[in-house]
Amino acid sequence: MANSTAPFAPFEWMIAWRYLRARRAEGGVSVMTWISLIGITLAVFALIATLAVRSGFRAEFVDTILGANAHVTVYNLGETTATGQLDSTIHDYTEMAQRLARVPDVIRAAPLVRGQVMANMRQANAGVEVFGIELKDLKGLPRIADPTTSLGDINNFDKGIAIGSGVARELGATVGDRIKLISPNGVKTAFGTSPRVNAYEVVYVFSAGRYDIDRTRVYLPLAEAQSFFNREGVATEIEVMVKDPEQVDTMVQALQQAAGDRAQTWTWRDASGGFLRALEVEDNVMFIILSILVLIAAMNIVSGLIMLVKNKGRDIGILRTIGLSEGSILRVFFICGAFTGLIGTALGVILGCLFAIYIDPIFSFVNVVMGGGVWDPSIRGIYALPAQLNLSDVLKAVGLSLGLSFIVTIFPARRAARMNPVEALRYE
Repeated sequence: MANSTAPFAPFEWMIAWRYLRARRAEGGVSVMTWISLIGITLAVFALIATLAVRSGFRAEFVDTILGANAHVTVYNLGETTATGQLDSTIHDYTEMAQRLARVPDVIRAAPLVRGQVMANMRQANAGVEVFGIELKDLKGLPRIADPTTSLGDINNFDKGIAIGSGVARELGATVGDRIKLISPNGVKTAFGTSPRVNAYEVVYVFSAGRYDIDRTRVYLPLAEAQSFFNREGVATEIEVMVKDPEQVDTMVQALQQAAGDRAQTWTWRDASGGFLRALEVEDNVMFIILSILVLIAAMNIVSGLIMLVKNKGRDIGILRTIGLSEGSILRVFFICGAFTGLIGTALGVILGCLFAIYIDPIFSFVNVVMGGGVWDPSIRGIYALPAQLNLSDVLKAVGLSLGLSFIVTIFPARRAARMNPVEALRYE
């Protein structure tokens, strides 16, 4: 019989199922088995939830970078003028932008005038960074032209100024109000340089989704910014947008050649690479820590199975006596342990996926219970805790949990299979 029995035959599943269903008083599933089931469920849930939040945070962070900033910024290294000063402005910015735009996979190249000033409205002041840009180029920034929330009409940009929601909040300004921009590098007179003060009407208020952008960024029409910063006929940089920002490093050489010898390129990876690398290191460490938690939960299966084997010693002796092979006994107890890991993994996947899907109401509830202020956007950079559920992350968690559960189950199952039927029945 033993030689002709196929692995995992129906009777092996039946015996395993009877052991799992048996009450504790009958020597069935022990408390340790329930503990291991709950432990695996919570460990897999924590693993999936952490991976989802990690993926969501990185995706949101990168999306706000790529949606509101240049993928590549081109600067001029500068030349020394006759007066001995370094001039780093770009005089032929129109021609340079056209050359950059002809590079394959470049969507657009836009000249900018950039500077830091003080914004004022009534008694409120805020330090802001001004970007002088043309309307058609401003519309090419997804997080600015099509933000999560906005006020006003971006098409009126040439008639005024566009400000971030954080700047609007600091100044108490909204669409239709006039704010002053104050630059210390203003008009040169016989008595020195006097600050330049211009007033502009707010025509558009955007929320890009990043606290630091919304809190400091202001957009002016390019010609107006050139006049305000005394940059008539020049640009301070050119922002380049490409089709695939993730592959921007492969385009740097072509962009450098198109820009010229005195130009320097600075990609979004150069600006944020350190933060992204820190995220990657943190992700790997968190995965290792949570994997250890899954292993600890899976080890509880060993304790539960050892107790089950001890309680079922008489049954093992009888089954071996009537002809069951060692392989059949091993598979019966392997099914008992693996079933615990399988159910725990399934429950953990369900809880983890529900957490990722309903993270916003869950986080809102936690915020209310904790009295608010759980998530500070000025520290985190983004306004809410994001989560992105990826199939690869779920499969990674499932594979880890099931793999560990199956491996640790083999050892107590082998102990049961090698039990001597004579010894098992001697004291019965």
